[in-house]
Amino acid sequence: MSIRQIKVKNVVIGGEKPVLVAGPCAIENEDMVLRTAETLAQITAKLEIPFIFKASYDKANRLSVRSGRGMGFPKGLLVLEKVRRNFDFPILTDVHETYQVEAAASVADILQIPAFLCRQTDLVLAAASTQKPVNIKKGQFLAPEDMKFIAEKAESVGNSHIILTERGTSFGYHDLVFDPRSVVIMKEFGYPVLVDITHMCQKPGAGGGRSGGDRRFAVPFGKVALALGADGIYMETHPDPENAISDRNIQIPLAAVEQTLSEIFA
Repeated sequence: MSIRQIKVKNVVIGGEKPVLVAGPCAIENEDMVLRTAETLAQITAKLEIPFIFKASYDKANRLSVRSGRGMGFPKGLLVLEKVRRNFDFPILTDVHETYQVEAAASVADILQIPAFLCRQTDLVLAAASTQKPVNIKKGQFLAPEDMKFIAEKAESVGNSHIILTERGTSFGYHDLVFDPRSVVIMKEFGYPVLVDITHMCQKPGAGGGRSGGDRRFAVPFGKVALALGADGIYMETHPDPENAISDRNIQIPLAAVEQTLSEIFA
């Protein structure tokens, strides 16, 4: 089956070249986000990888109330607006509440439905109703076959610009596994499929109220994803992961991004 191509600014998702969606997990402050965006833009231009920047203004799906959420709504969107003014690449951000969708769509080129919320009908419909491309992350609790029905929800409001992202499957408590069959199955639906190589390294809740993980598997996951025909790699990165407010065990150090991408996209 042919894959629908989605053009966002100068990037084609589902085209001949796999894309990279990358950026920090959370918008912690303006300086970090702008510095990360500039570095990623330079690296991807050098390696000739089509690039989409991602960052979350609010990490609402936290296990503990003490976990950091970022700058929040709407302050985090103001930072993304500054990224938009300073750079030419497309921007992706996730939405957690229907009332935030319109504001997020005014800044971002792609709206994302978080994995934990992929079955929230009203949220999916609200995001898709903007007619912006929508990236739906597969819930850790869903079979890949189930994502066809989630995508159909989005299409029911006339939006065919749908992207699906594999990000691992729950394996008992506090662990995820990457089932490569998911990529093959979801591509059969005709939508572009991305593979989130850092979130698949997560060990949810294993860090005592926060997620643990092991980023050393990100590169092999990326290689497998592209070998399976994935339309792009999704990856989180941070200048100082050990001091990040979230996903500190899985975000790729910004200084290691060029080497990481060189290995995956070789």
